[in-house]
Amino acid sequence: MSPSIAELITRVATLPSGIGQVFNRIFSVDEVKGDAGLPSDTRQVFNRVFSVDEVKGDLKIPQPMLPWVEQQFGSAENVINQKIVKVTNLVTLECSIFNPLRSLRPHRFLRKKRMHPEGSFEIENDDFADPLHNTPEDPFGRVKGKYCLTAGNVAKYEGLHVVVVFHNPDPLKFGCREVADYLETGWKWAQQAHAYDSSARYFLFLWNCMNRAGASIHHGHAQVVLGRYAHYAKVEQLRKAASEYREQYKADYFEDLFRVHEALGLGYRQGDTMIMAYLAALKLNEVMVLAPALTDSLKENIYNVLACFRDRLKVTAFNVGVAFPPLDEVPGWAWFPVIARMVDRGNIDDMSSDIGAIEFYGANVISSDPFRTAEALSTYFEPNDKKGGDA
Repeated sequence: MSPSIAELITRVATLPSGIGQVFNRIFSVDEVKGDAGLPSDTRQVFNRVFSVDEVKGDLKIPQPMLPWVEQQFGSAENVINQKIVKVTNLVTLECSIFNPLRSLRPHRFLRKKRMHPEGSFEIENDDFADPLHNTPEDPFGRVKGKYCLTAGNVAKYEGLHVVVVFHNPDPLKFGCREVADYLETGWKWAQQAHAYDSSARYFLFLWNCMNRAGASIHHGHAQVVLGRYAHYAKVEQLRKAASEYREQYKADYFEDLFRVHEALGLGYRQGDTMIMAYLAALKLNEVMVLAPALTDSLKENIYNVLACFRDRLKVTAFNVGVAFPPLDEVPGWAWFPVIARMVDRGNIDDMSSDIGAIEFYGANVISSDPFRTAEALSTYFEPNDKKGGDA
């Protein structure tokens, strides 16, 4: 009898009481690539989208070091015989290297005083406290939503580039209605910007939540940009890779991508959206959401993911990127979906960076487990009358 996906899961590290647990349920490489676990047709799709490799890292630990290793990592054996899993997306060449022990490394650069103690959020010299009087605006004016408004960016990285300033300064205080309004306001701005300059048609919605994720101002805000001539390089690179996949396999790359995630227990369909705890993650707990347009389902499920980050996974800093196909008809884009990607950026009180040379020049090193991310997400896709409003 073929094992279930749950039986492919391996827990490799458990910390002693009082420290917590590390979950590593990255699937058994041999099982997923072998004859058991996935139906043959799905396994074939998996193997043309992903490559999965496992390596072992062996160490000799000096006797005087053993007590520290056991206290820090829960088990000397887990450190002496380490399991490292490398997942490569063969279509996009995104690569993630998973080792849960990296989440237990000592952090020597923690703030002595927490940035925002539990229940408090105060901003000194709030640049966005009065955006109508203290921020510029576009030549065609502002776009005002119910929970936000646009403000011209004083340091642009695109000709058409604004900040979406949230009425609530605390970037982690949001409900479903607020998130939907941020997205809708950004979309309305894009429409107005395109009417102002018809050559600008390539739209991105971006949200850097907290300084750890790249925000330079504490007050909650997102950014929206509208590019000319060609889409932003990473979006265009993805379109080209997906187009080549369509040509080679006569199949939709994004549907196949979701298919293998769903088969592994890492994907959920909700309305017209597909949600995945992405295997070739950029960083911690990355989730990808695909939709045909900025639909109500997409807006709700972006909120669901962010609520899961904040409330279930205790994320305090995150990035959101939503890439749209061109605003008007451009050859080669008709099949391209709206793609939202959301990633956890770690503890805001940790002053060390979560990105190093390996991420810039090699591959993405991940200490979270996509199966645990998917488990957390599963509770957010049930009907819930409490979604939205104050959070």
